Amino acid sequence: MEPIHNATVYIVDDDKGVRDALAWLLRSRRLPSESFASGEAFDDRVSHGFEVRSPSCVLLDVRMNGLSGLAMFEKLIAYGLLPTLPVIFLTGHADVPTAVDSVKRGAFDFFEKPFSDNALVDRIEQALAQSAAALVQHSQATGLRAQQDSLTERERAVMQLVVEGLPNKLVADQLDISVRTVEVHRARVFEKMGVKSAVELANLLRNL
Repeated sequence: MEPIHNATVYIVDDDKGVRDALAWLLRSRRLPSESFASGEAFDDRVSHGFEVRSPSCVLLDVRMNGLSGLAMFEKLIAYGLLPTLPVIFLTGHADVPTAVDSVKRGAFDFFEKPFSDNALVDRIEQALAQSAAALVQHSQATGLRAQQDSLTERERAVMQLVVEGLPNKLVADQLDISVRTVEVHRARVFEKMGVKSAVELANLLRNL
C-alpha cells in the first residue's frame, strides 16, 4: 500500500498504558497521532468547527468511564464526520457483539484486546486510505455544488430537462422559449459544469 501523507490517528482510551503503547506503535510506523484520555476530551476536540482536512482515523475504546466509545461513535455520526473519519473500535471480549453491531452502523472495524500490532496497523493504513478517498470525493462534490450554484434559474431548468433526455425542441416547448434560447442555455450549462454532453452531465450530477 502507498504511504499516506499528512495522516493523523486519534487515540481515544482512558487507559494511559494503552494510549502510550498505541502512540509508540504508530510512531514506529511513522504515523502521527493525538491521544485523548476520555470520550469527553475527544468530543471537545471535534464538536467545535472540526473539519477532516487530511487522512485521519480514530482508535476508539468501547468501554470508558463517562462518555463511552459507543456514545462517542454516535456523536461522530451526528457530526457528519463519517466516512472521512473512519472509526476502529478497541474492545474487550464481552463487548465484541456490540462492536460488531457498530461495524454494521458504519464503523470501519474492531479489534479485540489483546490484538496483533501488525494486523492493527494494516487496518489503520486501510482506514486512512478510505479517509483519503472520502476526502477526494467530498472535495469533488463541493466543487460540483459550487458549479451548480453558478447556474441561473433558467439554466437550472434547462439542465434538468436535458439530463432527463429531452431534445431541445421538447425543452423549448416545456419552458415556452425558443429552440435557439435552449441551445444558448444548454451551451452555458455545459461550459459552467465542465462537460461536453448530456450523458457526461448526468453522470456528473450522480456524484452530488
